[in-house]
Amino acid sequence: MNPIQQINRVFLLACAPFLGMLIWLLMINANVHISDLTRPGASSFSLQQETELLNAKLVTANSDAVQTKSIIEKYFELYEKSTAEVSGMLQNAAAGAAKPGIIYDARITAKLGTPMKQASSGNIDLKLFTLNDDNYKGYALKVNLKSDKAIKLVLGKDKMGSSETTLDAASRYGAIAGVNAGGFADDSKGRRFPLDTTVINGKYLNGFFPSNNDTVFIGLNKDRKLIGGKFRSQAELDKLSPLMGSTFVPTLLKNGGKTSIPYQWQSSPARAARTIMANYKNDQLLFIVTDGHDESGNSGATLAELQDKMLQLGVVDAYNLDGGGSTTLIWGGSVINRPSDGKLRPLATHFLFFK
Repeated sequence: MNPIQQINRVFLLACAPFLGMLIWLLMINANVHISDLTRPGASSFSLQQETELLNAKLVTANSDAVQTKSIIEKYFELYEKSTAEVSGMLQNAAAGAAKPGIIYDARITAKLGTPMKQASSGNIDLKLFTLNDDNYKGYALKVNLKSDKAIKLVLGKDKMGSSETTLDAASRYGAIAGVNAGGFADDSKGRRFPLDTTVINGKYLNGFFPSNNDTVFIGLNKDRKLIGGKFRSQAELDKLSPLMGSTFVPTLLKNGGKTSIPYQWQSSPARAARTIMANYKNDQLLFIVTDGHDESGNSGATLAELQDKMLQLGVVDAYNLDGGGSTTLIWGGSVINRPSDGKLRPLATHFLFFK
């Protein structure tokens, strides 16, 4: 029972005796014994005396009723005042409880600078920032997921083995923004399949694949919180209640600390267009997308540089999604980054965001 309900109950109990008294007084007013006044043999003196006594009782009853009404009105006035005060206290308490979160969000947002684009709804808050480092250029998409409708992981053309660009997927779904997701593998027929473990709407699309050669699963659980890492069995991953996710390499940050980057990912390529999926301690997401001019490994960002950048931004966990020519950032039907292939690459999976 909340505080306002408790106050309602107290005042109802307090007013009950007064309401009962008022009803009793009204009954007295109506209960005039005519039979006594018309009894045979009654003297005129007795009749006058009875009348005066009755009038006196009526005057007293009326006075008591007025007094009772006044008391009840005062109690109701006090009740309304107390209810308003309690409501105000509850609002102040709620505002106080939210204040630390607001301050934290303001701090992490300030580190990103002024947003170049932003959108907000009952489902999502999105803010897009530019990143200008000495060695690379890129973008940061800060995402606050407010409902299950805010994000989807989708297959290219919604079919295993098919592919499409992130721009086409976002357009087809009516998404406000989109980012490329996990890696892929092509078969001899040119069909493009998601790499290893892929989960959409809580279902494993092609079964579970144990982590191999440093691959990691990257996604969200049913509470819309970032999950990721190496998993040796499906039961191990199931404990985290995965809702969506895909696979790539490697983990970059865990619990606010750097992880070891596999050697081949330090040098092959050293620099590239990158897509990173990360989170803050308040579970908001951060997607970092960097530009790379080609696939030569001489432009873009190193993973070590991005580790430092994310620590500077206050990120807790971070994972590397597919990069190079796959790196894509879409906003409002436009391509924001500079694809290193010179054009958008058709991909097997995409993260889409919805207002």
